[in-house]
Amino acid sequence: MLAIQAVGLTKVYTSFFGKTRQTALAGLDLAIPRGTAFGLIGLNGAGKTTFIKSILGVVRPTSGIVRALDGDPGDAAIRARIGYLPERLHLPGAWTPVAFLASVARLKGLENAGEAIRRHLARVGLEGDSGRRIGGFSKGMRQRLGLAAALLGAPDLLVLDEPTDGVDPLGRAEIRAILAEERARGATIFLNSHLLAETERICDRIGILARGKLVREGALDDLTGLATRYRARFAPGADAALLASVGFTARGEEGVYVCDADDPAALDAQLARARGTGALVIELRRDLRDLEEVLAEALGSPKAEGDAR
Repeated sequence: MLAIQAVGLTKVYTSFFGKTRQTALAGLDLAIPRGTAFGLIGLNGAGKTTFIKSILGVVRPTSGIVRALDGDPGDAAIRARIGYLPERLHLPGAWTPVAFLASVARLKGLENAGEAIRRHLARVGLEGDSGRRIGGFSKGMRQRLGLAAALLGAPDLLVLDEPTDGVDPLGRAEIRAILAEERARGATIFLNSHLLAETERICDRIGILARGKLVREGALDDLTGLATRYRARFAPGADAALLASVGFTARGEEGVYVCDADDPAALDAQLARARGTGALVIELRRDLRDLEEVLAEALGSPKAEGDAR
């Protein structure tokens, strides 16, 4: 079962007189299973906004197929199962959070939503501000309210565009916890964010979009880690020259080295050789890169050439 599917998805914007054409999506193929936390990353102009609008049925493709929750995004019944938090959130400043969420509930066709409104305001940390006017809210508080609106109705798919923008570090942790709860409920998370560290913490699959094309996609661990490379930390006193002689390369951090091993048996043999030098292993994990490195590497690919919006 797929939450989002794109097959040969192309979107070309044409000027009013048809003289100029700009390709925003260039034959995009993507399949996101239900229950996934998927992060779409890329530079400005990569086509991310157009793809989100395609998922929501706001933009119709020039060619190709896009489906959400196994249906047409333009179908009102499908849209009712999607919760959306836009990047540029415009809220009525004279309203209170309760009044705003009540209007959202009516638009979603939710009846007797008072209890759900109170519960979601509490979840996003706005319970004590439910009677205030939204016009006095900070950007972070507005983001929290927008998230509460997206959560109303227990949607099967949450499309979140920069959900933690303007939110303080503790607030970001609270939002991550909420999204983890939504995944545990069975919802699919689709996240678009320039905050790559947040994307790493929330998502387990990543797609990299460049000039309207998907240039890299896969599990986070597969994209950020080398399957055969490990990082080991040794207790103070380890002999760097001896460790180098048995296949360990020093990293910049004190006591940290990397080694390559094709399988668990080879890794065990590497560690045995390290111990043979007198070194004491105090930490071992896969050697992971951050998403910034992965993104830079992907954008160096010839596949990234083209034109997009």
